Amino acid sequence: MSIPPPPGPHQPQDPYQPPQPQSPYPQDPFAAPPQDPYAQDPYAQGPYGPQGPGPTGPGPMGPGPYPQAPYPQAPYGAVPYPVWGQGYSPYGRPSPVNGVAIAALVLGLLCFLPGVGLLLGIVALVQIRSRGERGKAMAVVGTVLSSVGLAVWVLALSTGGASDFWDGFKEGASGNSSFALAKGDCFDVPGETFDEDVYDVDEVDCSGEHDAEVFASVPLTGDSFPGDDHVTDVADDKCYTLQDAYAMDPWALTDEVDIYYLTPTADSWSWGDREITCVFANVDEKGTLTGSLRADASTLDADQFAFLKAMAAVDDVLYEEPEEYAEEDLASNRTWAGDTGEVTGDQADQLGSHLWTTPARERPVAALVKDMRDAAKEWTAAEKATDADGFYEHYDTAYAYVDGATTVTARKALGLATTPPTYDEDSDSGSGGTGGGDSDSGLEV
Repeated sequence: MSIPPPPGPHQPQDPYQPPQPQSPYPQDPFAAPPQDPYAQDPYAQGPYGPQGPGPTGPGPMGPGPYPQAPYPQAPYGAVPYPVWGQGYSPYGRPSPVNGVAIAALVLGLLCFLPGVGLLLGIVALVQIRSRGERGKAMAVVGTVLSSVGLAVWVLALSTGGASDFWDGFKEGASGNSSFALAKGDCFDVPGETFDEDVYDVDEVDCSGEHDAEVFASVPLTGDSFPGDDHVTDVADDKCYTLQDAYAMDPWALTDEVDIYYLTPTADSWSWGDREITCVFANVDEKGTLTGSLRADASTLDADQFAFLKAMAAVDDVLYEEPEEYAEEDLASNRTWAGDTGEVTGDQADQLGSHLWTTPARERPVAALVKDMRDAAKEWTAAEKATDADGFYEHYDTAYAYVDGATTVTARKALGLATTPPTYDEDSDSGSGGTGGGDSDSGLEV
């Protein structure tokens, strides 16, 4: 057993220093004392850096080729390079929710486009599995609801339920099916009579029997309900005026036909009802109409239209006759007679210049034109009368041509009604054969 040599003069013995292994060879008495491998300079770096007393001091490998930093270096075990970012979050971040799954759930809940909702649900499940996203439960629920909705739609289409539903929806959206009636529509009213309160109507073909026929619609404006009296006044004023544009042949409107109108109420106004519906109906509450009363450019041929247009112009001026007799106001009656003669002559010229389609129509109309010109002369003579007796002499002669025999013959040749209407002196309509024009013919809906 060898005994270690005592410490040299330059190497004090460290009581905590473990014994160092001794070389088996004799030591050189002139060799430098061994260095403590564990002794560190205050400026020394880690075990792999240069050692030395200062920035440029000698170390185990000798003086460093580069100047050392004049500040303490990181201790052993520190990261020798800066950290630019972290590779992971210190807390768990949840995965995003799949947007297609949300859309599938919404469509499934609303039962809207079930086929699309089912497709989106399947797409969402595939995306969630491949991307690791959330929303699987929403996709599954949307798929199931859309599948049920699709099955219901298929069943409804196969049984006709969808059509019934859509018809009911349209009727309910309008608040009352009568609001959807348009010019030219014919309808029946549920019940035995066409009374003052109409809650619903059934549209039917005009060629058969029906309770009423729509000839005009009058829109109303305003946000608040104007009141029953105002609505009735508007209906009285407009409906009786608009009838002539729809039924140009007053002879076709028999004494059995009267004018009625469906008016909105305060309740139906809040549902969006803003129209007065003008209709023809039978004067008898239990009576009906047969066939359409429409006679306008859409139903008449060119000859019929030209004839009725000329007759309407003459009728319009005839209806302007003053309310006072000639004995009371001769001047007004003379002025009216002059206007009547002028219009009658102008319309005779219009009919005379029209190119009739067949001689069978042209000959009877020509005879009527001759009578109209004779009537125009009598009206002009009444205009020049100096007293009431002279006025009535020409007045009666001129009026004998109105709706006379030549008029009936021409109408028969044109295929129009041949029974002259009866005129009610109390009527405000200005047109014959409308059943008296009762102002109480308004029907609430």
